[in-house]
Amino acid sequence: MRERAGNDRPVILIDLDNTILDFNAAERSALSRALTELGVPFSETVLELYHVLNIRHWEMLEDGLLTRDEVLVKRFEALYRELGIEADAFRTQLLYESNLSEGHWFVPGAEALLETLYGKYRLFICSNGVGSVQDGRIASAGIAPYFEDIFISERIGGNKPERAFFEACFARIPGFDRERALILGDSLTSDIRGGVNAGIRTCWFNPQGRANSGPIFPDREIRSLEEFPPLLERIFG
Repeated sequence: MRERAGNDRPVILIDLDNTILDFNAAERSALSRALTELGVPFSETVLELYHVLNIRHWEMLEDGLLTRDEVLVKRFEALYRELGIEADAFRTQLLYESNLSEGHWFVPGAEALLETLYGKYRLFICSNGVGSVQDGRIASAGIAPYFEDIFISERIGGNKPERAFFEACFARIPGFDRERALILGDSLTSDIRGGVNAGIRTCWFNPQGRANSGPIFPDREIRSLEEFPPLLERIFG
């Protein structure tokens, strides 16, 4: 790693899940272990159903329809309803969360990206995840030294995409300038909408090439993390 420079460097807020760390791989492992321990059959079909329900419940959080605690348990209640299974959703959540905090998988290109950006830009993690889970995954991956600070919504107040979340983040960044800031993330509804709400530049990481018919439009879009450093060069010089 290179030595850090001063506060005049551009600020890059980076989402953690499915931008730096592969959340889908972690999710599969954590869910499989939790359900197996509870005697609930696990399959790829169950994983896909949970994945859909999980996204739906986090989107309800983003829209202010559920609290974080409600999301964490209700997603499993919904899963068991869909499967027609009687099981303890709260205990499932505890097992799943514990499993999720162990180990890590990198998104392709993420390690090289951090090494390339470190020292040239001021880097910050910006996550809606559960604090204890993200702590474990970040520690396992050994990426904390790349970041000047780590903003987790559970601790900082508010959630992406709320403006209040971003304002709380900005207040903790010495010398923050919106014109010299950008957020990179894979979620249009969380990261990109949040950046728009906060008045900063946005870059959508879209490795699957998903179509975007609006109403949320990023300033820039990339398909691979290797595209990001030259994009920053063009934006900030």
